[in-house]
Amino acid sequence: MLSRIKKLGPGLLVSAAFIGPGTVTTSTIAGASYGYTLLWALLFATFATMILQEMSARLGTISGRGLGESLLLKLSDSFWKWPMLGLLFIALFVGNAAYEGGNLAGATLGIGAIFGESDDIRLAALITISLIAGYFLLAGSYQLIEKLLIILVGLMALCFLLTFVVVGPSIKELFSGLLVPSIPSSASLLTIIALIGTTVVPYNLFLHASAAKQRWHQEQDLSSARADTYISIGIGGLIAILITSTAAASLYSRGLSVTGAADMAQQLNPLFGSSAQILLGLGLFAAGLSSAITAPLATGFAVSELFGVTPDKQERYKKLISITVLLVGASLSLLSIKPIQLIVMAQFANGLLLPLVAIFLVYAANQTNIMGNHKNGILSNLLAAAVIIIAALLGARSIWAAMGAF
Repeated sequence: MLSRIKKLGPGLLVSAAFIGPGTVTTSTIAGASYGYTLLWALLFATFATMILQEMSARLGTISGRGLGESLLLKLSDSFWKWPMLGLLFIALFVGNAAYEGGNLAGATLGIGAIFGESDDIRLAALITISLIAGYFLLAGSYQLIEKLLIILVGLMALCFLLTFVVVGPSIKELFSGLLVPSIPSSASLLTIIALIGTTVVPYNLFLHASAAKQRWHQEQDLSSARADTYISIGIGGLIAILITSTAAASLYSRGLSVTGAADMAQQLNPLFGSSAQILLGLGLFAAGLSSAITAPLATGFAVSELFGVTPDKQERYKKLISITVLLVGASLSLLSIKPIQLIVMAQFANGLLLPLVAIFLVYAANQTNIMGNHKNGILSNLLAAAVIIIAALLGARSIWAAMGAF
């Protein structure tokens, strides 16, 4: 097991990408607002992520192509090529722009937790963070900073684990929340979809396939790709469950609500006292900046692959698309929307987009000319179908509720 952990690669990148400010914020709100009752949504989301990301890693390892390239190959002579690619492009670009707004808002929220939450500090932090992310996207040297930020997010996870132990949550209620699905109220549906949207991130399906094709190149590498996926995603899911449980034990039990970083930091008070807010601020900053780099990067990979950009032009197009997503996300962050609201809205948008991107992935993973003998089996398709149907039903019910139907 230790040797497997040392070899973790693309899966850990995906895990670090979804443990962004959205996960910290949404998981904290879920625990503070509903106690342990929504833990089942995180457990479902973790297993759903494993199922879909395994397909993505297998696609990149076996075919040597990214998800966008695979879809372009299969649709090359189809009448539906441009309508489908256009729909996917709009979904990816709009969804990732919203997600990027949440990433930048989360990183800004982290700075505000340390230095204060005035408008001037927020604007200065947003500009600084955007410039840092833009620099690494243009320079293409994002690997080093990602390693550093993964360490910081890992340290934050350790802090939540230690606080979880100190707070002493109700084990009975914890397991009940994990194993017994419930929707406490119609208002909780938005939080449920946000929890799923912050874990099963559509752009990660593109990112994982592209990273896997660069890391693994042979059929014999498939077992390593799968182990990397299951271990990394499992770690990420555990972190989200710990955050929710800690918030349930320390905030929900005292009837405290979450409206800002100071409120979120209270869940770390039992162990870290006055340092809790600084610690949470650093964690949000690290998580937000890491995701602010990976989200535009994944969009650049996906769009350049979808539209068959030639290798000699691909790097230029990836940078152009990445910077555009960053600028749109930064513009969204400047709107008069509270950072926490923007983060939750981004996760909500991800939850609604998930079925569309997942259907494209399952379609590609079932093509013999792409996957050969490693195309999806019956079990993989059944599990993927269950994930897509549940995600689609939750999204449809949320839209129906928003229209005032119930």
